[in-house]
Amino acid sequence: MSSSDSAPRVIAIFGPTAGGKTAVAEAVADLIPADVISADSMQVYRGVPILTNQPDRPTELVAIWALDHEASVAEYQALAHRAIDAALAAGRTPVVVGGTGLYLRAALAELDLPPAPTPGLRERWERSYDEDGAVATHALLAERDPEAARAVHPNDRRRVVRALELHELGTSLVATTNRLWAEETRKPTRIYGLEVPPETLARRIEARTGNMFARGVEEEVGRALAGPVSSTASQIIGLREVTELPPDEAAEAIALRTRRYAAYQRKWMRRVPGLRALDADSRDPGRTADEIVSTFES
Repeated sequence: MSSSDSAPRVIAIFGPTAGGKTAVAEAVADLIPADVISADSMQVYRGVPILTNQPDRPTELVAIWALDHEASVAEYQALAHRAIDAALAAGRTPVVVGGTGLYLRAALAELDLPPAPTPGLRERWERSYDEDGAVATHALLAERDPEAARAVHPNDRRRVVRALELHELGTSLVATTNRLWAEETRKPTRIYGLEVPPETLARRIEARTGNMFARGVEEEVGRALAGPVSSTASQIIGLREVTELPPDEAAEAIALRTRRYAAYQRKWMRRVPGLRALDADSRDPGRTADEIVSTFES
């Protein structure tokens, strides 16, 4: 995925949740002058550091938006490009790290992204979905954009609404999705993927989930939900579970949902051209960082 024939200038680290990405990225930054830049669609939100497992060390693009902010990949892309360019201008290596595949691609490439959410238009389609129901709204989408309707389940409120919004803006959810998989990167980039067996991930996810509750995630979520929450922020894993379920059931549901997300991330990782897979199971983050730095600089 590196662009041009010049030496790589950007490091990207991808992998499943609980795979140790943050620890490895921070270890890299201990070895070379580097700025760590997050590519995580949940960590962009303020007010939920425990729930979203935000790093303790300063990291670009973490906690940048309030929970009522309607996230846009296009908006994130502009911020990520600015952070990468600033690091390079300062003579530092940008280390882009995250588990959200689309955010990682947006940070590294010039993607042809769909328009940002339009104030008022999205709310109108959300009201239509809630008042008319999932089946009727999806049927309307099928009339207007049959291909998008085939790609979206009627119960997926967020994507049905977004598909109708995009149609009204003169584009299609399917067309924009197909354009996301650009081959080239803006800057010469070397991408590393952290390989961790599913059984190891399951143990780490269970331990991390238990630690969240020990650190007070219930109180954190209660404070967060005292104010408005956007439709994109409402997708944060655990927000609904902590609110609606007793602690033990919430922890179990969060761990299950997180394991499913990790499985999806592992599948996505196999789709990345040129990715260098690294063993992140049998060694500590420092040794993985050593390998990244040595191969990057060579």
